[in-house]
Amino acid sequence: YNIPSRTGIQMSPETIARAYKDFPEVCAVKEATGSLDSASEIASLCDIAIFSGDDSLTLPLMSIGGKGVVSVLSNLAPERVTEMVKVAAEGDFAAAAKLHKGLFKVFKTMFIETNPVPCKYAMAMNGMCTPAVRLPLVQMTDANAQTLTDVLVEKELVSAENASKRPKLG
Repeated sequence: YNIPSRTGIQMSPETIARAYKDFPEVCAVKEATGSLDSASEIASLCDIAIFSGDDSLTLPLMSIGGKGVVSVLSNLAPERVTEMVKVAAEGDFAAAAKLHKGLFKVFKTMFIETNPVPCKYAMAMNGMCTPAVRLPLVQMTDANAQTLTDVLVEKELVSAENASKRPKLG
């Protein structure tokens, strides 16, 4: 779980490689540093399975040997994320790139505020849950909720009908 934005530290590639070597229970890393250099260095030091922790970096990470993603968007649209990962794993990077480019705006917009706030809001529009979050998280701002809604409708992840009944905030 190499996610500096959540943990406050970044594990070095050497630390990850050592944990993989010394502890048989360590078999994979969720790499969310935002750095393909870090992932490349990890891969050069050991054979640990590397999973992207950044949806938008999944395909680039898979191009250097990553195994997949621990995805935010897959909570809302598992079939779209799964298809991209599947075709990349099969080596069809042209098809995966097309899917990646089609989802890129959504990947970035799902982080318009702290995860899981936008994801829960999006899922609520599709009737999958409520948009409620617990402290210290707070509801999305109205402006960001509108931006998210517009992107999800544009990319056909939320219907216009569901968007018109989007959850009220506050």
